Amino acid sequence: MNIDKSQVAQRFEKAGKSYTAQAIVQKKICQHLLQLMQQYLPQKSLERVFEIGCGSGNLSQLLLQNFDMNTLFLNDLYPRVQQHFQPNPILEWQIGDIEQLDFPSSLNLIASSSALQWICDLDAIFKKCAQALVPAGYLCFSTFGQENLKEIKTLTGQGLDYLPIEAIQDKLIQQGFEILQLEESLEMLNFSSPKEVLQHLKATGVTATASQHRWSKQSLQQFYQDYQQFSELDQTGQRQYQLSYHPIYCIARSTS
Repeated sequence: MNIDKSQVAQRFEKAGKSYTAQAIVQKKICQHLLQLMQQYLPQKSLERVFEIGCGSGNLSQLLLQNFDMNTLFLNDLYPRVQQHFQPNPILEWQIGDIEQLDFPSSLNLIASSSALQWICDLDAIFKKCAQALVPAGYLCFSTFGQENLKEIKTLTGQGLDYLPIEAIQDKLIQQGFEILQLEESLEMLNFSSPKEVLQHLKATGVTATASQHRWSKQSLQQFYQDYQQFSELDQTGQRQYQLSYHPIYCIARSTS
């Protein structure tokens, strides 16, 4: 699937204010990624750190709170993302499409949460990571697997082409990374209506995939009707509509 990066930037910028409140799963993913980093990274003092796709700063804030850094390079697609951050002398901005940018050099850590699924050529990014890291530097990230938002893809045909965990593992090994931890999980969110599901997706910018998808009154009604197959009654007899998230977590170390 070709990804229109300008549209992705536009949708996430539009969702900027609502993202922080709505991105419940993404926050939980950041917390778990941080726990893995604390478990596997031997030192809490890191000179040069680069975060790919910092968004509204969920992971950035955790990095700032839990590690001593001389410089934290932050990347995202659009300049207005900087409004989510307080001025800080250690922050340096790398705004633009990560696939087109030159990486900072001599990095001790490259981190990313819930962003790499937007990358068209993951092999090239992993190669750039390997080249930019110091020997025994760390690449720590979360992305999403094939079950992610499966309800939406089933009903609309819209969605990203997510890679299986085995493919991600192969790509990392090809670039000379030693994989310390690679795991996946399923996170389910429940909503009281299919309309709420769409509102949640819009508020988190995820609708950036649906460039060709235009809702009509009829197709919207059909979507609401078809979504019944992904619903069940809770303990109180209220119908709940499920939405699946499929995070993949990785802690890897460069060997060159």
